[in-house]
Amino acid sequence: MAAGLVLIPTYNERDNAELIIRAVLKVPKNFHVLIIDDGSPDGTGAIVRGLIPEFEGRLFLEERSGKQGLGTAYIYGFRWALARGYSYVFEMDADFSHNPQDLLRLYEACAVQGYDLAVGSRYSDGVNVVNWPMSRVLMSYFASKYVRFITGMPIHDATAGFKCYKADVLRAINLSRIHFVGYAFQIEMKWLAYCLGFRIKEVPIIFTDRTRGQSKMSKGIFKEALFGVVQMKVSSWVHPPRRAHASAALQGLPTPQAAQ
Repeated sequence: MAAGLVLIPTYNERDNAELIIRAVLKVPKNFHVLIIDDGSPDGTGAIVRGLIPEFEGRLFLEERSGKQGLGTAYIYGFRWALARGYSYVFEMDADFSHNPQDLLRLYEACAVQGYDLAVGSRYSDGVNVVNWPMSRVLMSYFASKYVRFITGMPIHDATAGFKCYKADVLRAINLSRIHFVGYAFQIEMKWLAYCLGFRIKEVPIIFTDRTRGQSKMSKGIFKEALFGVVQMKVSSWVHPPRRAHASAALQGLPTPQAAQ
């Protein structure tokens, strides 16, 4: 039985795709990997497709048409995972900013310690970021402080994208009503889990900036997070988050097939 499914969205990650897949599947736990590729023109999808026979039953590929955004890729992956009965679902970047060995620590927080959501945190134990310019470290750090101030959420790294969910969390969130697609998506998912009463654990990690490929960060993504937090908080006063019916988590899911 799989320990969990690791979701890795990709767009133009040909330099990292094979390396990250091999690194995750070498972790001494039976993790499966789903690559959600948004039609990368650099051939990322073809690289992944070529590896599937080697890792049959553990590596899967879903190819979408065009660049549709990080949030929609993860929502697609969540639904894919729930439809196949995975108990633990992970978010992870393709560029090695997240250490694959830390998957074990996130898994332990949920599967052994009993938390519902484990967050790989850059800021819960000081500032643990390598190779970022100081301007970006400060922007990220104070963005999380800002989110904590506006929402009251007791999380030090609100924009963190390295996470492990128990499937029950994803079933309880109405994925069809997620508003954001960039880094604000990461905040919104934590916010909803917090509002619904799930237990959240921050696991300290060391975040290392990519050494291959290009960053996908943009001013638009940052602005979405900045203004989206206020919108999210105000909306929660008008429409307090409620647990969704289990079937709602699967709404809008195409019938995905693992690439052969």
